[in-house]
Amino acid sequence: MRLRIWAPSADRVDIVCADARHAMIRADRGHWHLDVDAGALEGGYRVSLDGAEPIPDPRSRWQPDGVHGPSHIVAADDLRESAAAGADAATAGFQAPGLADAVIYELHIGTFTPEGTYRAAIGKLEYLADLGVTHVELMPVATFPGRHGWGYDGVDLYAPLPAYGTPRDLAAFIDAAHALGLAVLLDVVYNHLGPDGNYLHRFGPYFTDRVKTPWGDALNYDGPQSDPVRAFVIDNALMWLRDYGFDGLRLDAVHAIYSFEAVHVLEELSRDVRHLAEQTHRHLVLIAESDLNDPRLVRAPAQGGYGLDAHWADDFHHSLHRFFTRETSGYYSDFNGLQDLATALREAYVYQGQYSGFRQRRHGRPPLGVGADQLVVCSQNHDQIGNRAFGERLSMLVDPAQQRAIAALTLLGPCIALLFQGEEWGAGTPFLYFTDHRDPQLAEAVAAGRRREFAAFAWGQDIPNPQDGDTFRTSKLDWSELQQSAHADLLEWYRRLIQLRRGRDPGSGPAQVEVDAAAGWLSLRHAGVLALLNFAERAQAVPIPEGPWERQLRSDGPALPGNAHGSARTVVVGAGATEVYRLATGG
Repeated sequence: MRLRIWAPSADRVDIVCADARHAMIRADRGHWHLDVDAGALEGGYRVSLDGAEPIPDPRSRWQPDGVHGPSHIVAADDLRESAAAGADAATAGFQAPGLADAVIYELHIGTFTPEGTYRAAIGKLEYLADLGVTHVELMPVATFPGRHGWGYDGVDLYAPLPAYGTPRDLAAFIDAAHALGLAVLLDVVYNHLGPDGNYLHRFGPYFTDRVKTPWGDALNYDGPQSDPVRAFVIDNALMWLRDYGFDGLRLDAVHAIYSFEAVHVLEELSRDVRHLAEQTHRHLVLIAESDLNDPRLVRAPAQGGYGLDAHWADDFHHSLHRFFTRETSGYYSDFNGLQDLATALREAYVYQGQYSGFRQRRHGRPPLGVGADQLVVCSQNHDQIGNRAFGERLSMLVDPAQQRAIAALTLLGPCIALLFQGEEWGAGTPFLYFTDHRDPQLAEAVAAGRRREFAAFAWGQDIPNPQDGDTFRTSKLDWSELQQSAHADLLEWYRRLIQLRRGRDPGSGPAQVEVDAAAGWLSLRHAGVLALLNFAERAQAVPIPEGPWERQLRSDGPALPGNAHGSARTVVVGAGATEVYRLATGG
C-alpha cells in the first residue's frame, strides 16, 4: 500500500499509527510517499507535519470517527461484494442512458428514508424505476462535521459520510441502481470546503486569498503551486466515477470556481473524465450548476469552451416560480409573465445579454449551438426549497391544478428535467436547511446568520434553527402520504408525463411554444407531444395544431383516450386546467 501526501513546506512528514510512526520519503515538488503494509493501518492512521500533532490525511478514504478522527484505507476492490471485485465488474453490462430524454431525481440520503442510509434507500430504487426516472442524483456525501447536513460543507472529499453507511454500502447502492437500469450521479463541491475539520491549509497552498466565494476560501486553481491542487480535485472526481461506479457528477456552483489560466480547471477535468470514459467504455457525464447563462460551459474546447456535458439553466425555474407564485423578491424580480416562461421553454436562457435589474448589469449571452440535451431545468430543487425560511415546497404554495401544469411544463419541455425528492407526490414535508456543527461558536454563527438572512422578509425570529434536531427530522419524507388519494393521484400524473416524455421522437427539433398572455393560455409542442394550459379562471378555446392528436391526460377529469382532433383549430380547455395530447401514429 502506497500513501502519498503533498506538503511542500514540510521538512518531515510521518504516518502515525496507534503503535508506530513511519517517516515518509520526500519526492519532487513537495510530494511525499510511503509504502506500508495495509495491515499496519487497520486501526487507522494520521499524518504529522514536522512533528506537530497528527491530523487526518487529506485523501482519506474513510473517516468513521468523523472529520477529526483517524483516517482509514479503502481499496477499490474492497468496495464490491461480488467475487469478481473491481470497478469494471461493478459496471459490466450497464450503460447510463443518454441525457436527451433524461429525467434526473435529486435526493438527500439522510432525509429520503426514515433511516437515512444508503441501504434503506436501496429499498426505494424500484419505486424510482417504476416512476420512470433515468438518473438518481445524490446530494453531496463527502464527510462533513456532525451526523446530518446538506453536505456542501464537506471537508474530507474522498471519504463518504459515516452516518449514511459504509463505503461498501454506497457501492452497493450504485450496483442496485444499475441492476434496475438507473444511472447514479453525485453532487460534488469543488469551489470551497467547510470550516470545521478542514486541515488542507496545513499541508500546502490549497486556497487563495485573491478571490472569495460566499461560503469560504476559494481553492487555488491557478496560482503558484496550483498543479497539485488541481490534481487533488480531479483525482477525487475520477475516484467517484472509477472506484464507486458513479455515472456522472453534478459540479456545485461552478461560477465560484476561479481559474484564470489558459486551460480552465473545468476543461482539464472534462478531458480527464473523457479519457476515463474511453478507457472503461462507459458513458460518463459532467453537469455544472451555474447561474451565468454561459454557453462556454458546454462548448467543446476547440470552440473555446470547457467541454462539460450539460449545465443547469435557472431561468426556467425563476420564470416559472415567478409566474405561479407571484413572488417578486430577489432574482424573481427580473421575471414577469407568460412571455418569459415561453422564452425559457424555447431557449432556456431568458437573459441573453440584456440588463438585469436584480444584478444591476447585463447578464448572459445567447445560447448559440447549445442543445436542449445540454441544459437541465427544474421547477424545484434543494436550493430553491431549502433556502426559503420555512422550506416550503411548491406544493405548499400553489393549488393542485397548478402543480399539474408545472409538472407538464417541466417534463414535456425539450430540456433535461430534474425532480426533487417527493415533488412527484406533492410531499407535505418541508425541506429545511439543517446542520449538526459540533463547534459551539460555528453552530451559533450559522443560526444567527440564518435569522439575519430572512429579517428583510418580516418573518420574525421564528426561523427554524438549523442546529435543532427537529429541523432535520421535519425534513424527512413521509412515505405514508402515498396512501392518500390526493398524493397518489399526483404521483400517477407525474408517472404518465414521464412515460410520454420517454416515448417521444428524439429528433424532432426545438419546442414550439405559443402564448397569449392577455387571455392566459400557453401551448407547448415538442417531439410529438402537446400540452395545452389554460391559466384563466374560465374555460376557453386554445388553438391546437392540425393533426390527429389523441388526448392522454387532463388535469380536470379523465383523459378519454382516443379523443382525436384532426382539422379542429381549437380545443376548449377548462378553467385552470392542463390537457396533454400525443400525435397519433402515422400522423
